[in-house]
Amino acid sequence: MPFETPVCRRVATREEMDACFAIRETVFIAEQNVDPAIERDGLDEQCIHYIAESGGLPVATARARFLGDKIKIERVAVLKEARGTGTGAALMRFLMVDLAADEGAAGRNFFLSSQSPAIRFYERLGFSVCSEEYMEAGIPHRDMRAEISD
Repeated sequence: MPFETPVCRRVATREEMDACFAIRETVFIAEQNVDPAIERDGLDEQCIHYIAESGGLPVATARARFLGDKIKIERVAVLKEARGTGTGAALMRFLMVDLAADEGAAGRNFFLSSQSPAIRFYERLGFSVCSEEYMEAGIPHRDMRAEISD
């Protein structure tokens, strides 16, 4: 499937939210064997959700929460057929700009728990590793942070 430049936005409808859940189920539960009880952690109502579409089809998602002195980016998922197309980076750049513009962003940094194989992806977006490796949902992770730029 040829990929068009992705269209990224905050989730605004139930249909978009359902598409996000479907992407997360495909990536985390079906591909990575994450326990559904871990993936659906009950925190979705506290989050701002994002979606990326290519050719009118949902292909990537992420969510974010304001927590103390950080904005935690979570559940970044890109369907297999969209990986390597720039869709994930476009979604991350969009959400980082969107969140940085929020009045609640002042004095906070971006934070995420990266699966270890994805560290280079996040480093290219300005994140740096700030923890030792640890296991989460049976997958090695490292925490990363990035400053919010004006």
